[in-house]
Amino acid sequence: MTIAIIGSQALMPAPFQSGLNLWSQTDGTAGSPTWSGASNAAIVPADEDFGACLEILKQQAVTSVRYMRRTPMNPGNYLRISTRVKAIAGNLPQVRIAAYAANASGNNIAGVTQVGPVVTLPGYGQVAEVSAIVGSGRRDGVDMAWGRDAAFGYFGIDLIGDNFGSIRIENIVIEDVTAAFLPGMLDWVDVRDFGAVGNGVTDDRGAFIAANAAAGGGEVLVPEGTYYIGGDLSMSAPVRFVGTLKMPRNARLALLGRFDYPTYADAFGDETEGMKRALQALLGYTDHGSLDLCGRTINLTEPITIEDAAPGLDSFANRRVITNGQFNLVAGAAWQSRSVTSAGTYDPNQSVTLSAVGNVANIEIGSRISGTGVGREVYVLDRNIAARTLTLSQPFYGGAGTRSYTFTRDRYAFDFSGMSHLSRLNFDDVEFLLNGVGSGVMLPKTGALNGFRDCYFTHPKDRGITSIGSGCQGMTVDRCEFLSNELTDLAQNRTSVAININNNDTKIRHNRFNRFGHFMVANGGGHIIEGNHWFQGDNAQNGVRFGGLVLTRTNVQVNVTGNYVDNCSIEWTNEHDPKPDFEGSEYSFGGLTITGNTFLASNTTLGFNWIVIKPYGAGHFIHGLAVMGNVFKSLYNKIARVEKVDTTFADLDYQRMRNVQFQGNMFNGVNAYVANPVDLTFTQTTPAARWLPPVNAGLPFNGWAKNVESVLARSAITNSAGARITDMPWVQTQLGSGRRQIGINWSTPVKGTVSYRVRMDNPD
Repeated sequence: MTIAIIGSQALMPAPFQSGLNLWSQTDGTAGSPTWSGASNAAIVPADEDFGACLEILKQQAVTSVRYMRRTPMNPGNYLRISTRVKAIAGNLPQVRIAAYAANASGNNIAGVTQVGPVVTLPGYGQVAEVSAIVGSGRRDGVDMAWGRDAAFGYFGIDLIGDNFGSIRIENIVIEDVTAAFLPGMLDWVDVRDFGAVGNGVTDDRGAFIAANAAAGGGEVLVPEGTYYIGGDLSMSAPVRFVGTLKMPRNARLALLGRFDYPTYADAFGDETEGMKRALQALLGYTDHGSLDLCGRTINLTEPITIEDAAPGLDSFANRRVITNGQFNLVAGAAWQSRSVTSAGTYDPNQSVTLSAVGNVANIEIGSRISGTGVGREVYVLDRNIAARTLTLSQPFYGGAGTRSYTFTRDRYAFDFSGMSHLSRLNFDDVEFLLNGVGSGVMLPKTGALNGFRDCYFTHPKDRGITSIGSGCQGMTVDRCEFLSNELTDLAQNRTSVAININNNDTKIRHNRFNRFGHFMVANGGGHIIEGNHWFQGDNAQNGVRFGGLVLTRTNVQVNVTGNYVDNCSIEWTNEHDPKPDFEGSEYSFGGLTITGNTFLASNTTLGFNWIVIKPYGAGHFIHGLAVMGNVFKSLYNKIARVEKVDTTFADLDYQRMRNVQFQGNMFNGVNAYVANPVDLTFTQTTPAARWLPPVNAGLPFNGWAKNVESVLARSAITNSAGARITDMPWVQTQLGSGRRQIGINWSTPVKGTVSYRVRMDNPD
């Protein structure tokens, strides 16, 4: 800026005694009349108050005195124009600072204030000070705001009011007063002005606190350097980081004035560290309900674990949201899964404890357990090294014994397994770019109402969302896409799982799951699975297909509604039951509603089924199942039937079937159309007193013909002579080696056609 370069001395007008030809009687522009030779103006060489000064006899309504040399103006500069005056004789006029505002072309700037406050002279011989401040901005204390277009001005005073008064005017002073406006104009403070050193060793925490207090409504600047902060730091003012911070791991940085991920990343100069610190702050205070990632792609070079990000944080239950960004996993050793093989002893009476575990100190919490007698998605919830025990997320089904198990610990972008409780944490509008490098999110040991909405899990190496305990209680997963890293693998070779559930009441709605080993393995009950599309086919001809949705509790209270189930099964098991044989005090398979879904299969085998019940112990039966209003369609190859019982471990007890509704479904490319109750037609061509109509494959799960609800004659029932017989027959059920025939008994041998409705259950 010109003023800053040349200094304030260059602003000062020449004194009056240097010549009145430098002073205009009007606006100060070139060619305007000067006071030189004017009859009503004279230089007073030695006034007792002013020394050499100008005396004027006011003869016009507005008598102007303007310095005719340009005084430069620059945006951001502020000038103070001042003088002192006194009345000598005659009438007492009023006085004001006045100016001519000019743009770069020298033209007057219209519409801006070009006069200062009016001062009334108090009396003869009494000195009065007249001043005004001019500058580019409309700031407090500025009398004439000229804006950015002002290039220079002609400054002086106006005498207004009554004429014919003699006035003496001291030399006019123009001063640069920009410094007075500088703090408010810059709107920031520098931590170095408050003692910050920035050498990475000296504790600058006190300087940051002082700068924050001084900032008022402005910003705090952290200039280049490394600033060591020795403890918790809370900044209510917005902070702009050029330099970076260095803090102990357990010290918390609360950036209240600008709480977003980019600020934390700038604060620590590292994306992964910035995310850790932002998460620590999000779960450490209540001033902000959400962490805005501001659309950033965050490159994670290692997992974000709660132990590392927020040491000592064990429980948190306020609503928090992480939103609007992308996490990109960068390959490296930190993402490698770790497996340990050890022996342990299992007792079904202590169903979630594995005892006498060898090498227990090397088995990590959150490890997935595999081995004989272990169901799918069983995890290490906790461990006691001294007692050599592990706490399990689910029981084993394999019974008592000492066996060898493998414990595999995968790595997750976000790992909350170190927290005993976390509730109401939500990820919204976030993409997890897992790139086959790591897995998505591991939930805490316990918690409720955690959720994911409008998120993308792209190519997880092993798992998408994992629950190792009850942190999945009431979880919602809405409008998300899960894209497998095994897209090109055959279905039988896939091992990935998008979601697993251990507890109750989840809502899985309007999501898309593409070619995982299983889309979801779910224990617990009360789940609502609605409007999703999960597909697990491959490009093989006559390919095998597996469970997409796997339910591992017998009595589930689950609604599966309006989904697109593509090239996979709904598999219903009790593999997480420590005593898988049916016991009289428990519920068997029941509480499942499958309604309004589209089931599709293509290029699969004749033996594929969309609905599979697999009991892991004997004596179980169905007690409440509704399969209604669904479409079953097989493309290219037909399949035998839509449902079956997998008898790998045991069959169902068909005698105890109750309340099975299998109605209103549509079948395409399916050999057996099944229903319960099923309507069938039978024709007896030769007279017989006992007819044996078959039920064949018409009942679900090849159930027994337990009840006949009706028998209706579809033709005349006649004897061997052709005479019509009108008496009522009586029926028998569960006939034949497979108990899938009924008997219709007449009082005399007859022939004809009947329709009959048969059930494989007791309806109540």
